[in-house]
Amino acid sequence: MSRLLSRLRATYGDDVLGLMAFLLLAVVGFSLATPKFLSAANFDSMAFQLPVLGLLTLAMLAPIISGGLNLAIIFTANISGLTLAAILNYYGGVDAPFWAFLVGTGAALLVGAFFGFLMGVVIAYVGAHPILVSLAMMIFLRGLGEFLTRGGDISGFPDYLKPIGHGFILGVPVPLIIFAVVAFAMHVLLSHTRHGFSVYMIGSNIDATRYSGVHTQRTLTLIYTISGLLCAIAGILMLTRFNSVRVGHGEALLLVTVLACFLGGVDPFGGFGRVVPVVLALVILQVLSSGLNLLGANQHLSTAVWGLFLIAVMILRFVAGRVRERFEKRRN
Repeated sequence: MSRLLSRLRATYGDDVLGLMAFLLLAVVGFSLATPKFLSAANFDSMAFQLPVLGLLTLAMLAPIISGGLNLAIIFTANISGLTLAAILNYYGGVDAPFWAFLVGTGAALLVGAFFGFLMGVVIAYVGAHPILVSLAMMIFLRGLGEFLTRGGDISGFPDYLKPIGHGFILGVPVPLIIFAVVAFAMHVLLSHTRHGFSVYMIGSNIDATRYSGVHTQRTLTLIYTISGLLCAIAGILMLTRFNSVRVGHGEALLLVTVLACFLGGVDPFGGFGRVVPVVLALVILQVLSSGLNLLGANQHLSTAVWGLFLIAVMILRFVAGRVRERFEKRRN
């Protein structure tokens, strides 16, 4: 056990150990507070709620590491879901054949990647700030979606979609499996590929990265294209989970994705961040939300607790940094 902890610390730093300790403390605390917390029903509920937020957070992760931000993740997911919904409805709605779902899924993925690609091109080749570009894309996609749906919902899909949003494979919820596969792929992409190395270099110093021979414009374009693709996966999963699509669905999750990234140790100025600590942060946020809900707390209180938790983590990191500096000075 100590060897495993030492390896985790060497790979991800002290953040991951602190997150694991807090997660254990939260689980024990809520278990003592309410016996329902350790029930199978509660774990199933958390396993079904986590994946959508997790996919959107992964879509936010690489842009932040590169020193940017993608404020359009929610509406990119919505417009991708609307694409799939439109194709299913065109081919019969509840009676749409399975091949229509496959075609619609491919189209949704292309739409998400396309809008991410557009943002990446403007950021990389025009030099516009990522916040402004993604904000403009967010407004555009929201207006486009409301125009196409007239502000309403699109619902009524085939029954064969239910296992994707509500099914189990070997006792594990399908949405959680999808999220785990995507998270592993992102971990490999960021930690073991040339593209991932370039992402971290751009976040640390884009000018030095450009002079070192890295094609920064191509890398930035790919970052936002992949982000849009992940948003599309989240939008498809939302459609299968809720059996409906609406513009603005999940809008409250935008700031939570940023919160999860920062809790996971991602540097807000770019250059540092790992998938594993971010996944741990997502689990902690879900545990806090579910635990407070079982205790009968208001949903808004959960949001307040998330904010306080982030402030507490920042304070602890600051104190730990100062203590580490003093210890190193004394040792030298």
